[in-house]
Amino acid sequence: MTTTTGPYAPKPGAAPLGRMIAAQAALETRMLLRNGEQLLLTVIIPTLLLVLFSTVDVVDTGTEDAVDFLAPGVLALAVMSTAFTGQAIATGFERRYGVLKRLAVSPLPRWALMAAKTVSVLVTEVLQIVLLTVIALALGWSPHGNPASVLLLLVAGTAAFSGLGLLMAGTLKAEATLAAANLVFLLLLVGGGVIVPLDRFPDAAQAVLGLLPISALSDGLRDVLQHGAGMPWADLGILAVWAVAGLAAAGRFFRWE
Repeated sequence: MTTTTGPYAPKPGAAPLGRMIAAQAALETRMLLRNGEQLLLTVIIPTLLLVLFSTVDVVDTGTEDAVDFLAPGVLALAVMSTAFTGQAIATGFERRYGVLKRLAVSPLPRWALMAAKTVSVLVTEVLQIVLLTVIALALGWSPHGNPASVLLLLVAGTAAFSGLGLLMAGTLKAEATLAAANLVFLLLLVGGGVIVPLDRFPDAAQAVLGLLPISALSDGLRDVLQHGAGMPWADLGILAVWAVAGLAAAGRFFRWE
């Protein structure tokens, strides 16, 4: 007696690695966009800051059109909110609830899971940047400079903030990560050259604040987009150091349980 399986035959085993990463990245992106708190950080706050400080003379930016100063800084803030704050909080709670522990024993390798999270961050950032750019242009923004320089700065900034976010999520408890990530977000918003120019701070403080990743990213983007400069190598170098240090530390100290 023979049996037939029809046109479909079982094929046990894991899906191709690329398909697994794409599926996980799509899931991570949907979860991020459905989370109200994450949308507040990644979309609403940067948008409100851009519109408010561009239309109301609250902070002296030293420029004729405030939006020319603010737009690059808000783009940097958007990268930080997604790659650092949002990723740290989401990953921290996934770790607490055992999601990462279960995913770690699935056919999806751990490095592929991190790759999927990175893809999700990049997709979200693209949506943020498109939205903020459209709003800034409507407010009268006139960007300059080489798009390739802007892209390289954004990628380096993403790597730097991702490493720091994963390091925090993988070493602290979820509640501590939530508090620390939001606190760091607020501190860097105020002291990172996003809204308030760094030259408004004392000289000693400027030297320290200028080494922060948010300051390097916002100043680098401002040099290119506002002043039409070439590649700001000093700012890119600062971001590269933060990226290497953060990702290396996250890889070394990240705890999956």
